[in-house]
Amino acid sequence: MNVKVLLALGLLVAAVVIGVTSFKQTMTPYIGFTEARAASGLVQVNGTLANKNYVLKKESQYLRFQLRDAKGDVMPVEYRGVIPGNFDQAVNIVAIGQYKGDHFEANQLLVKCPSKYQAMAKAQQGKAS
Repeated sequence: MNVKVLLALGLLVAAVVIGVTSFKQTMTPYIGFTEARAASGLVQVNGTLANKNYVLKKESQYLRFQLRDAKGDVMPVEYRGVIPGNFDQAVNIVAIGQYKGDHFEANQLLVKCPSKYQAMAKAQQGKAS
């Protein structure tokens, strides 16, 4: 085989290995609360707001709340950052971060608010009539 062909194949294999490794490192899997407590890297957990007894400090961008999963397990979550405006109306909350000490420390919150989807459903019903 030609040296140029071998070099090109070697570079191609190296690029694929680096690409796959980088992709795996940027993936943040959805896992359950039990697994999140034992995980070492960034993970995603989702659930609903367990109760309305949350601590919200807008001036310091701090939020502490209880997240309940589908199994009924509850996990305390702390978040520092821009608080979603519709947080108290959320039907589903995704927290991205890692478990530290006695709570899940979220780097990012994704909030699903029902009003947006209800409005879309009403608009679609109006078109179907």
